[in-house]
Amino acid sequence: MSNIRRTYDAEFKRNAVRMIEESGRPASEVAESLGIGVDLIYRWRRELRRPDHVAFPGQGKQGLTDDQRRIKELEKQLRDAELDRDILKKALAIFSKAPR
Repeated sequence: MSNIRRTYDAEFKRNAVRMIEESGRPASEVAESLGIGVDLIYRWRRELRRPDHVAFPGQGKQGLTDDQRRIKELEKQLRDAELDRDILKKALAIFSKAPR
C-alpha cells in the first residue's frame, strides 16, 4: 500500500462542504460519494467557518491579508538590518584592535 498524498483544489473543497450544508445529506454519505474521508470534509468545513483565517491557501502557504504581508516584509527587513549592524560591529572590533 503506497502513501500517495492526494491534493484537492479550493473549489472542490468548497463544493464538498456546500453539498453537506445545502443538500442535508450526511457528511459520511457525501464523503463516500466523493471518495474521500469524512474527517476531511469536517476539517474543510471548520476552515471555511473560521473568520480569522483565509480558507485553503494552498501548498502550505498561509493566506495573509495585505497588512499581515506588509508586517512580515518589514520584520524581514528589520532582521536583515540587525544582521548587517552586528556584522559591522564585529568588523569594527576586529579592525580597531591595536597590533601587537
